[in-house]
Amino acid sequence: MSDAGAPLVRVRDLAVHYPIRSGALLRRQVGAVKAVDGVDLDIPAGSTMGLVGESGCGKSTLGRALLRLAPVTRGTVEFDGVDVAPLKGEALRRQRQDMQMVFQDPLGSLNPRQSVETLLTEPLRAHGIDFDRQTHVRDLLERVGLPAAAARKYPHEFSGGQRQRIGIARAVAMQPRFVVADEPVSALDVSIQAQVLNLLEELQDALGLTYLVIAHDLAVVRHVSDRIAVMYLGAFVEEADADDLYEAPLHPYTKALMSAVPVPDPRVEESRERILLTGDLPSPANPPNGCRFHTRCPFRQATRCDDERPALRELRPGHRVACHWAEEIDRGEITPHAVEPEAVLAPGEAPEVTAAATPPV
Repeated sequence: MSDAGAPLVRVRDLAVHYPIRSGALLRRQVGAVKAVDGVDLDIPAGSTMGLVGESGCGKSTLGRALLRLAPVTRGTVEFDGVDVAPLKGEALRRQRQDMQMVFQDPLGSLNPRQSVETLLTEPLRAHGIDFDRQTHVRDLLERVGLPAAAARKYPHEFSGGQRQRIGIARAVAMQPRFVVADEPVSALDVSIQAQVLNLLEELQDALGLTYLVIAHDLAVVRHVSDRIAVMYLGAFVEEADADDLYEAPLHPYTKALMSAVPVPDPRVEESRERILLTGDLPSPANPPNGCRFHTRCPFRQATRCDDERPALRELRPGHRVACHWAEEIDRGEITPHAVEPEAVLAPGEAPEVTAAATPPV
């Protein structure tokens, strides 16, 4: 990991909403799935930003929006001072030379009909870049720890870890400056995960890369990240330096995530406090009013939590949290309590109906 420099990626009020439409003919919009809803983010050049949260919270959608692989509904995405959100056509294609992605599924992201040599040279051909084919492929394979003979093989002939190395080699083929790694090791055996993470760090040091690493495994994120943002229902609830976040989390949701991580010492594991979340993640098509976490929060205080959405504010140097009562919770003045169950409908009372939609991730 590198020392933080000037922000390479700067995001302000980013939103990605997918329309919910009804009607066979008119297809009028009746709502929206708010996959990402008002995110601010700075990623310094040469650093690694980790992004964690439950499945469905909008992590992957945010990563794709930064690369313009998902539509931006509102806000700005600045890359080295250039807002890429409104870019189209040739301007966007040129910008993507500096912005690449490592996908979660190494097999699904590689064309099974193309050899490794074709996979690694296709990005340069697509952008009209002159190169020596043999030298380019050999150097890329060497960088990711694969033999030169791998160039003649096809994706199905490799293990999962080797395929992810090929995916990483393709991502860095054009020497980008910014890489989004979306769950880069979640599909791999535990014994292979550390090797791939170490490879990402080696490439960062050698090529000066800036990373956004998306993962649900908190240990993975801590291993590679300089800073970490915690996402819940389309928005950040906490952001801090990696060590600070793990040693002293401030948001109730982050505390619950940390308490779910097993500790290798049996005595500590048996005696430590556990915060268990009840209920499911609310629908991004109909998020709760006020604090979006209040329906599951063991520290909820009516009525402020129910009615007022907390701002992401700085409580410590470089440590931001979106919670009305973070200071009181940290001092132990507010203790956890049982979360009230969802209201039961009276006989004959109809529930609020919202159209279902499944946005791309």
